[in-house]
Amino acid sequence: MTTEFHRIRRLPPYVFEEVNRIKARLRGQGVDIIDFGMGNPDMPTPKHIVDKLIETAKDPKAGRYSASKGVVGLRRAMAGYYERRFGVKLNPDTEVIATLGSKEGFANLAQALTAPGDVIICPNPAYPIHAFGFIMAGGVIRHVPALSPEEYLSGISRAVKHSVPPPNVLILSYPSNPTAQWVDVDFYRDAVALAKKHDMLIISDVAYGDIYFENNPPPSILQVDGAKDIAVEVNSLSKTYAMAGWRVGMVVGNHRICAALARVKSYLDYGAYLPIQVAATAALNGPQDCVDEIRGIYKSRRDTLISSMKRAGWDIPAPPASMFAWAKIPEQYKDAGSMLFSRLLVEEAGVAVAPGAGFGEYGEGYVRIGLVENEHRIRQAARNVKKFLADSDRILGKAHNALAAQ
Repeated sequence: MTTEFHRIRRLPPYVFEEVNRIKARLRGQGVDIIDFGMGNPDMPTPKHIVDKLIETAKDPKAGRYSASKGVVGLRRAMAGYYERRFGVKLNPDTEVIATLGSKEGFANLAQALTAPGDVIICPNPAYPIHAFGFIMAGGVIRHVPALSPEEYLSGISRAVKHSVPPPNVLILSYPSNPTAQWVDVDFYRDAVALAKKHDMLIISDVAYGDIYFENNPPPSILQVDGAKDIAVEVNSLSKTYAMAGWRVGMVVGNHRICAALARVKSYLDYGAYLPIQVAATAALNGPQDCVDEIRGIYKSRRDTLISSMKRAGWDIPAPPASMFAWAKIPEQYKDAGSMLFSRLLVEEAGVAVAPGAGFGEYGEGYVRIGLVENEHRIRQAARNVKKFLADSDRILGKAHNALAAQ
């Protein structure tokens, strides 16, 4: 009998697990770890949202089953958000599905759309669920290099030409996790035209669309005329309102895709706890100054990270959006690779980052840095990094000797 089940065999070892084990071991020894590794918001959920949760939870009926595609009030609030934020009109009954976070929405979209052997075009590097949601559903991933939006868009036609059978889904994700890049409406217009030419559906992930640092906010693909013919967008309240653990997301757009997702979800869940949905409605319909405040915190952290790491000897490009910086490995360590560099950085400097290899083969040579520590901790991390870079010969020599002894 095989020791692993079919779908589990299709999943590689979790690349981040080695760094996570080291973090746990060091913390057990009392070492202070400055952790930029996980995109986990550390700021509190705004008070009016929490208050609405508490108020609703006191209702004796609040603990009953909810609706798998979300209660009507929440879906209307999501449609209202899209009209205010993007100028996009959505029918809350047919074009909006509330999900248990964007990750669940993406994974169940894959279940709804994929037949065994279907080919999916996916950016690389990418957030793991973008590929592995479809792999678990029986799909085949056609990776396209995506270290820039232009590189990804130019590689799609070639991927279509050399894929058998032809791809039927195209994945987009801007602002990108992990690369932090974002695109304008013209990019989406070209992507929609390309997808229609090659008879593909589009899933666009815009979970970081409200975390931006330039003058113009990132757009939605649904702003493109005709996009709703073939596209849905996955979105989330997690980062916008510091509600990551609440697990509230949405899938909006093409009514046939939304109906397929609703059908799948009807067999799998009864929706989020009702007070969470009511509180999420309050978040979307209520005052939005909290979003500006959260965005300002991330921008301040970004600026502190870029300036302090530059003084430490590590030039990191300033991300225009998202809660991440995407950085090349410092010159002293570039031959070590992202896994060894990340391991040495946490062991020797007490600073944890996410190795780029965890986001796909084209992420090698990079690390992702989450803006999830305050300015004081960021500056302390930079001081540690400065010593780490200055001591690179000793650290690398020690690591190579340890590898040779194995």
